Amino acid sequence: QVQLVESGGGLVQAGGSLRLSCAASGRTFSNYNLVGWFRQAPGKERDFVAAIRWSENYASYADSVLGRFTISRDNSKNTVYLQMNSLKPEDTAVYYCAAAPSTTPWGARSRRADEYHYWGQGTQVTVSS
Repeated sequence: QVQLVESGGGLVQAGGSLRLSCAASGRTFSNYNLVGWFRQAPGKERDFVAAIRWSENYASYADSVLGRFTISRDNSKNTVYLQMNSLKPEDTAVYYCAAAPSTTPWGARSRRADEYHYWGQGTQVTVSS
């Protein structure tokens, strides 16, 4: 079973940047082949942000972050990153990293939180106006 630990959150002004990291231990991300970032604001549902298919390095983004956020991976460090640029106050949320079983198909299902079985504890991102 994999353990996920997020880091890199913090307080930033609108227009600023942050890079989140998600480090895996116990097993490698290649065993799961699908890693996603989700976020949850107070009183709201957990929403899809971005996902990466490990073997092919495919990436997928929510419309709200397309062009501003970039998901990437480092095989040697068994780590996934989320580079967040041009941050807006509406990006404020707890950001979670998650891994899904390797059998999860790429596409609509890879954007669903209930397809992901393993979750980190989350990291807070606050964007001030």
